[in-house]
Amino acid sequence: MAQTVNITDLSLPQLEGLKSQLDQEVEFLSSSIAQLKVVQTKYVEAKECLTVLNKSNEGKHLLVPLTSSMYVPGTLNDVSTIMIDVGTGYYVEKTVEDAKAFFKRKVEFLTKQIEKIQPALQEKHAMKQAVIEMMSIKIQQLTSAKAGTSKA
Repeated sequence: MAQTVNITDLSLPQLEGLKSQLDQEVEFLSSSIAQLKVVQTKYVEAKECLTVLNKSNEGKHLLVPLTSSMYVPGTLNDVSTIMIDVGTGYYVEKTVEDAKAFFKRKVEFLTKQIEKIQPALQEKHAMKQAVIEMMSIKIQQLTSAKAGTSKA
């Protein structure tokens, strides 16, 4: 069970340590959200690419990507099924409609994951801000105390 600590009871070095920990957690959560958004965008783009697969484009010549910067010429022979990378090197043949549904489910799943992480990120930001404010107060108190002892 997590223990609650009042930040007003922490010393300046303890607050600095807590701020550092919160910085790391904020960075991790922000990075996680960014990575999920990148994957989500790829699924959206893949779903949009399926619009090319229709009878009017059958037999047309096109460029097929081998890598992000290398393409080979190809001909669109079958517009009814495609191969989808489902992860870890596995590919599954699906109809265009099944592929659209697959990509839609993936986008919805990633959206839910982002929505789960977002409140935690906001909470960590708020905690970090509170720690920074408390550090400022403690520094002012130390500065005032030193100024008061030097006048005496």
